[in-house]
Amino acid sequence: MGVHLHLAAVTEVVIDFPPVNAVPAAGWRELAEALIAAGSDPDTRVVVLAADGRGFCAGVDIKEMQRTPGHEALLAANRGCAEAFAAVYDCPVPVVAAVHGFCLGGGVGLTGNADLVVAAEDATFGLPEVDRGALGAATHLARLVPPQLMRTMVYTCRTVSAQQLHRFGTVLEVVPGARLRAAARAVAEQIAAKDPKVIRRAKESLNGIDPVDVKRSYRFEQGFTFELNLDGAGDLARQRFVEGQ
Repeated sequence: MGVHLHLAAVTEVVIDFPPVNAVPAAGWRELAEALIAAGSDPDTRVVVLAADGRGFCAGVDIKEMQRTPGHEALLAANRGCAEAFAAVYDCPVPVVAAVHGFCLGGGVGLTGNADLVVAAEDATFGLPEVDRGALGAATHLARLVPPQLMRTMVYTCRTVSAQQLHRFGTVLEVVPGARLRAAARAVAEQIAAKDPKVIRRAKESLNGIDPVDVKRSYRFEQGFTFELNLDGAGDLARQRFVEGQ
């Protein structure tokens, strides 16, 4: 249980928080630290970000928030998410996200900041934030879907399939679940075969020409989550979710 790091030329960072990879506050920071360690290793040429279990990521652990008095868990989760998403984006080598099952909330934050995405046939992507009394990761969803669809997904909390994202070109390949890790490694190894100095500079240059500062825009979104909590709407929505389980 936790985040597993397997250092190599193609380094694997694996999310593992059973049963549904709803990541606790400390887990987001653990994930950020693993990604930073992977990128800091001079032998790492590419990172594959994957997950064990039923789905890639169910987002933050809302039950942890509701059983923790005050706003300590909420604040820790929000800061941890920002750190983990930034660690994907700032990783000095390309990050390949290997997504299976559900990719929700924080999972979209990770995937949207990845350099490329390979998905299993059963993968679905969505932001249930509005139903949870929160906002955030529209920044990252906007890197996966067109603007009006992004807005529709935020307002309605509907999901999209890996096949839809493949048609948009934001998922590179859709494969049977049993082949997901192998497919992600195959494209990672293709990149890893290139000159590592050139690839690292390519990653830096591509981040430098991005039209949106994903770290600043995500923190802007999070400010509205804090506002919703101050007026009580956030806590009510989270409690409805917990009681509905």
